[in-house]
Amino acid sequence: MGSEIWLESGSLFTTSYTRFIQCHYEFMIADFLIPELNVLNCPPMKTTRETGGFSALSEIRHWFHQHPELSQQESTTSAKVVEILSEIPSLQIHRNIGGHGIVAEFISKSPGPQIMIRGDMDALPIHETGTPDYKSKTDGVMHACGHDGHTTILIALAQKLHEQPVESGSVLLLFQPSEENGHGAQAVLNDEKFIWKSDFVFALHNLPGYERGKVVWRNGSFTASVISVIFKLKGKTSHAGEPENGINPGRAMAEMMLKFLEHHHDVPDSEDFAVITPVYQIMGDHSYGISAGYGEIHLTIRTWTENTLQQLTRSLLEDAKVICAKYDIKLETETLQHFRANENNEEAIEILKSVLTKNSFPNEIRPYPFKWGEDFGLFTQKFKGAMFGVGSGKNHPALHNPDYDFPDEIIPVSTEIFYQLIKQTIREK
Repeated sequence: MGSEIWLESGSLFTTSYTRFIQCHYEFMIADFLIPELNVLNCPPMKTTRETGGFSALSEIRHWFHQHPELSQQESTTSAKVVEILSEIPSLQIHRNIGGHGIVAEFISKSPGPQIMIRGDMDALPIHETGTPDYKSKTDGVMHACGHDGHTTILIALAQKLHEQPVESGSVLLLFQPSEENGHGAQAVLNDEKFIWKSDFVFALHNLPGYERGKVVWRNGSFTASVISVIFKLKGKTSHAGEPENGINPGRAMAEMMLKFLEHHHDVPDSEDFAVITPVYQIMGDHSYGISAGYGEIHLTIRTWTENTLQQLTRSLLEDAKVICAKYDIKLETETLQHFRANENNEEAIEILKSVLTKNSFPNEIRPYPFKWGEDFGLFTQKFKGAMFGVGSGKNHPALHNPDYDFPDEIIPVSTEIFYQLIKQTIREK
């Protein structure tokens, strides 16, 4: 049966998904198309494609891929997640958290730690150039970062927790909106309906460029702290033939950019790593008889820690004030899209290392953080937690590329890693 017909039907999980519920989840890990990752040493069995488990997960993911929604617009995605989760009787569903976010809550019969697993749901304003059968139906919008896969992993984990519930404590599955624009984590934490204070929080991201299914982790920061800054320079227009009668911001803008780039230090293994990237500038308009009286500089700043980011941002703001004062230009600034570094907690990393070792999950330690921002960092700033990666394939298209597509094959192993993290945390804490 085609995925569109199956997923749009009124009985979403009365047929195909029932087979997923009945399948033996451990064997999904054993033969999910990567024989070398048979980490549980399971005996031979019919493939999950034959039992319906892997196929059902793939069809779920493909539906999300076909129906991408931008940050703060994930209403259809959220409704579909709720529709799917409603088939699982052992969880409590909390809707509209931080916008279109969802918290699925499992509560055991005994007290214990609370663990939160987070997955993101939003897509990107990119036109898809790939040609899968389930290509995006929304022109100019696609899942180019794999959030369709991250969402599906949490759905699979919800079913796993229903079939094999934890003996103590509680588990939260956060389906988070608006990661791409940096608003989602803050919106969730600011929402009065988000009442939980988790003991540990975990998240993953798929990673093109790494062996498919391999776990990538590190102590300390996993991703960079990132912030975007807009410098608005207000001078005074004049006739282009008499610029001395006005205040043109061009010279100040040029001097500011040169000064800013003195702080640029793109050496990843250095503690004072800093990447300053000009992304956009405007000044005046196409009226060639007018000397411009207004200009803007837009740039992003990236460092390995939040403290370093704050210090560097203050330095750039001070540089800008000095230069603008020199040219009698009024300066206004605006900061936006602030992604805090995912600073992995030592206890959380020890739990992850135990899981990787006990279950023989292939893994490698990354020598320095990733340069991109990820707003899960706000959770690791507030709670003990860790983010790690799962390889999408060494030659897989890069994130945010128009031909990117999440690899279904890593859904089962990613789900199992999360489940083992939950069990290990409960055992240790």
